Amino acid sequence: MGKEIERKFLVDKQKWAQYNKPVGQHYRQAYLVNEIEKTVRVRLTPDTAFLTIKSSTDYISRAEYEYEIPVSDAKEILDRFCKNEISKNRYKPVIDGKRWDVDEFLGSNEGLMVAEIELEFESQEFEKPDWIGEEVSGDQRYYNAYLIDHPYKTWKKD
Repeated sequence: MGKEIERKFLVDKQKWAQYNKPVGQHYRQAYLVNEIEKTVRVRLTPDTAFLTIKSSTDYISRAEYEYEIPVSDAKEILDRFCKNEISKNRYKPVIDGKRWDVDEFLGSNEGLMVAEIELEFESQEFEKPDWIGEEVSGDQRYYNAYLIDHPYKTWKKD
């Protein structure tokens, strides 16, 4: 069984802006199934595309199966079968040998930046760069599956 163990954090945008980051890549993604207990997602980058199946999350762990699909198929699926879509730029800095995924959301989720790190086991320690902010692991609002139907721009700000 495929398994994903992931911790998620907000990004300090001012510190991130000063960071010598790698070039980002544009992502489009949408969901064919978006239920509490499971999701089926299509993700498209300029060069690759994936179909991903995930179970519900138990804090930071869940079952995950990911399969590369033809880019042309992903474009067609996104255009023909998905009503809502997430657009973001993803950066992949490596800190202390561990890759982070930093998502700068666009469109209706613009203003939100989230960093994720995948771990080998739940209690694994890792170095947090200075641009890492509040941990939001387990907060469903920051999951892409939530954001697609409840865009960040519609959230009431405190």
